[in-house]
Amino acid sequence: MPQWQGTRALVTGASGFIGSHLARRLELLGAEVHAVSRRPRPRTGAEIWHRCDLREAGPTADLLGTIRPGLIFHLASEVTGTRDVGMVRAMLDGNLVAAVNLLTAAAGQPVKLVFAGSVEELRSADCVPHSPYSAAKSAASIYARLFHHLWSVDVSVLRIAMVYGPGQRDTAKLVPYVTTELLNGRAARIGSGSRLVDWIYIDDVIEAFIAAAESDRAAGGMYDVGSGVGVSIRDTVELLHRLAASPLTPQYGALPDRRLERAHIADLGPTGAALGWQPRTPLVDGLKNTIAWYADQQHRKS
Repeated sequence: MPQWQGTRALVTGASGFIGSHLARRLELLGAEVHAVSRRPRPRTGAEIWHRCDLREAGPTADLLGTIRPGLIFHLASEVTGTRDVGMVRAMLDGNLVAAVNLLTAAAGQPVKLVFAGSVEELRSADCVPHSPYSAAKSAASIYARLFHHLWSVDVSVLRIAMVYGPGQRDTAKLVPYVTTELLNGRAARIGSGSRLVDWIYIDDVIEAFIAAAESDRAAGGMYDVGSGVGVSIRDTVELLHRLAASPLTPQYGALPDRRLERAHIADLGPTGAALGWQPRTPLVDGLKNTIAWYADQQHRKS
């Protein structure tokens, strides 16, 4: 286990939903947290902010040379499920080129890396990526394994399922969208709701990152981080309505379902064996906490 007190940890994408939670958790453990983003937020804790575009190889190498971290948590990413061909290049640069630049800069250095992958990544050569995001994240994980096996880079990948919880400010995501619509007295407009989703609470995701950093068996592996259970979008929406005690009726079918959409359910066996991690937060409890957070935010603004 790393001695967290004074450990120099670099968190890329630290201004994002998962990254900001992880930075706070690392501070509580006593780590020296270096946070990097293209658009850093004002300092909220003891973290040290750096501005860097990881899509550029030179600045990425300079960043690692300046900080010399013992741990790198790579969460910087371009995230969208759109099927728009115009997003292919952005997904390539933000999810693959940035990852390769970071791996290249880390090669030969005494540093451990934990990458945030996606449960939407390909599992076999027969699978077809369903979005530019899925394709780019799959390629990034392949490169991570290449750098580990060919150049001995200590890197592991956490393939994360659908994360939700307090602090998620992207209201285009299903749980924030439905929750904020309910709190504002509006019926949510969604698709058929038939797709199964593996929901994982933010606190459990953060503990998975900590477990991967502490594990001496994680290097070179790809590990699913989810609940291992599929819940339909329709059932999730209905549960949110019950927990919010809302009389509104969701508008199913108001939006078209996305092409090539399919269920991605985490396989937790390898994760438990290598990391000693398992999810702890039931969906009902996580959604209660989430609704309470958004309700509090709304109250603060009123």
